[in-house]
Amino acid sequence: MFAEHTADTDGIAAPHPCETWPDNGRGFRETLDRIGDKWSVLVIGILSHGPLRFGTLHKRVPGISQRMLTLTLRHLERDGVVSRTVYAEVPPRVEYQLTPLGEGLRATVHALAQWVTDHNEEIENARRRYDTA
Repeated sequence: MFAEHTADTDGIAAPHPCETWPDNGRGFRETLDRIGDKWSVLVIGILSHGPLRFGTLHKRVPGISQRMLTLTLRHLERDGVVSRTVYAEVPPRVEYQLTPLGEGLRATVHALAQWVTDHNEEIENARRRYDTA
């Protein structure tokens, strides 16, 4: 996920990117906290297949409450990752979809999901070993 530290011409390791940010990495941490939480990752992954209405999205995100889905969507909308479109119909129809910024996360989220799928058995075995020790 992070580029490896590279040595400059003096053999000194270059600083990690967030070490050089003006806010000492606060923005980096806030963004990672938002897009890296379990609900956001699931919502981004599901919306990567196209726009969905709230009810359909709620059915497809396993284990999420309506309140948590609402909060997650609001945070992702605030960060510019998801857009909310209200259609002037009776009853009103609201759809959520990834923005171009959110689309940029598609490959990363899918790679993360694939890694979890590929290593789930190993992780479960490690947890069992740890819990019995």
